[in-house]
Amino acid sequence: MSNAAIDILAHDDQPIRKTVRRLRWFKLSFHNEVDRISEETGVEFRIDEKKLAAAFVEWLRAFEAQKPTSPASRRSYVGFAAGLMLRTLITHKPVSVTSKPEAADDTNPAYFWPEGYVYVAYCLNVRSAILDQDFHEEQKIAPELAAIETWWSFKENIREDSSLSIAFLDLFAGDKPQWTLPGLFRDGDVTAIASRFYEPRRLANKG
Repeated sequence: MSNAAIDILAHDDQPIRKTVRRLRWFKLSFHNEVDRISEETGVEFRIDEKKLAAAFVEWLRAFEAQKPTSPASRRSYVGFAAGLMLRTLITHKPVSVTSKPEAADDTNPAYFWPEGYVYVAYCLNVRSAILDQDFHEEQKIAPELAAIETWWSFKENIREDSSLSIAFLDLFAGDKPQWTLPGLFRDGDVTAIASRFYEPRRLANKG
């Protein structure tokens, strides 16, 4: 996955972490991402603008509700906020598939679940752009992103708890996922304390 769809940020005077909180930019960059993936895969998509706007509003509220005040937590919150974005996109389902190549290989995540692939790609690319600009850090993509078994588990688990999409995005990005209470932002010692009281959720296996 490439962050080519985020290149329009280069023409904006504001930092990416602020620009992403504007509906106009969010919609434009999301459309660019969908167009890029459609060109690469041959899958045709339809975007519901009302659902996309609703997803943005819900994400922004969730973002502001848990936004940390400590500068030391900013790095950790980048990944969490991207996960929140993935959760709202999955919940509102603004993208639908109108056609897919006949020879599409469903063991490829981009064809197995095209809509989910779009959502994950977009959130990873936004996450990558912010990490690069604010922390001069290159995002590391984990092998699980290309593993169809992981996507089976991903799709199955979020049916029961959409907040698990936050943990799965961390997994795809090579970070340590928080499988317990994934919708609650935790950083540093708070995470260590919480792990004493909650058993990690087991991922569903398929195949």
